[in-house]
Amino acid sequence: MTLPAFFAREGRELMLEGVALNEIVARFGSPTYVYSRAAITAAFAAYRDGLGNYPGLICYAVKANSNLAVLDCLARLGAGFDIVSGGELQRVLRAGGLAKRVIFSGVGKTDAEIEAALGANIRCFNIESEAEIEKIAAAARRLGVVAPVSLRINPDVDPLTHPYIATGMKESKFGIAHADAIALYRKAKAFEELEVVGIDCHIGSQMLDEEPLIESLDRLLDLVDSLAAEGIALSHIDLGGGLGVRYRDEQSVAISEFVATVTKRIARWQALRRDTSAIELLLEPGRSIVANAGVLLTQVEYLKCGSKNFAVVDAAMNDLLRPALYDAWHDIVPLGAPGHGAQKRVWDVVGPVCESGDWLAHDRELEIAPGDALGILSAGAYAMVMASNYNSRGRAAEVMVDGGNCYLVRARETIDDLLLGEARLPM
Repeated sequence: MTLPAFFAREGRELMLEGVALNEIVARFGSPTYVYSRAAITAAFAAYRDGLGNYPGLICYAVKANSNLAVLDCLARLGAGFDIVSGGELQRVLRAGGLAKRVIFSGVGKTDAEIEAALGANIRCFNIESEAEIEKIAAAARRLGVVAPVSLRINPDVDPLTHPYIATGMKESKFGIAHADAIALYRKAKAFEELEVVGIDCHIGSQMLDEEPLIESLDRLLDLVDSLAAEGIALSHIDLGGGLGVRYRDEQSVAISEFVATVTKRIARWQALRRDTSAIELLLEPGRSIVANAGVLLTQVEYLKCGSKNFAVVDAAMNDLLRPALYDAWHDIVPLGAPGHGAQKRVWDVVGPVCESGDWLAHDRELEIAPGDALGILSAGAYAMVMASNYNSRGRAAEVMVDGGNCYLVRARETIDDLLLGEARLPM
């Protein structure tokens, strides 16, 4: 098994940026999410390097991991941010992100969220329906401002990924049908409260083949040509995100090479048009920046042997929903040498939640004993952000490792945190 970047073994000890993960368990308890600042920085740099001198903005998809320290790290690197809620906007601003680098996506923006985003002076709204054109125009009219907008086009391209995370097919709730794009651009252009600035698409997530993205880009470029003929000139193309990562044995697309391929394709398109002005490229990566920067630490509570062997750990589906939701694979590795009386068997790694679907891994060969600590790899994306308090379980702590230092960036929830705001009946 190949460990993600910045993870390494020193003897039997699993290290992250030179820090022993067993020491983090001893200091902060378990379950605990741990993130590597160096890994986040390196992944973002790969996108930036791929752009080279081409004008563009890398807008991190906040939904992948919205911890303030993660957002702070990316804001310091000059990232933009792709948000899908008013709460995510507030997180970005509190983490030091700039509103002028924020793109607001999502199919269900409320009046309050739209007005908050207009008040913050965000860069752009990605509009996902005809009704949203009217709603954003009305909000801008109430506030006496002009709203910058882009239309998210559904290019009906198969992203070749899990159906739950495919967003670019015609059956998807996301985006505007390709066939309706021209008419709705005309409608948006007619509102004096709207400034049409771009075109956007996002066809899915965990894509391991770049061809669907390139096909989507070509369909967007054709639309840009058609819009130009209508007198609607755009200043940016947003290709969304979705590049896959290695969870098990997948061969993921090299980030910098993919981005360079995209910029070269746009440059060739402009050359054919004899257009000397460079249209800006926006990208919205999430998983590919943070997934392999994170690990979920957990401890073995019980070993239960029989016709099926179960390793019951203190993490559960409320901490990592992806296996139960997507049948997703996460590598699970010991943090150190096995404890006294360890048993080497094939285990189902499960949590204490009262659901048969509460499993983290099936059929893993591990030599473990109660009390041993394990690392669930590739847990930097869609782990904590999807966590819940099911069974009245407090959400786990979050720790950032930064060059040999460890920082608690979110305290473990207590029962008092869970009960805050609740009340008994008065009589």
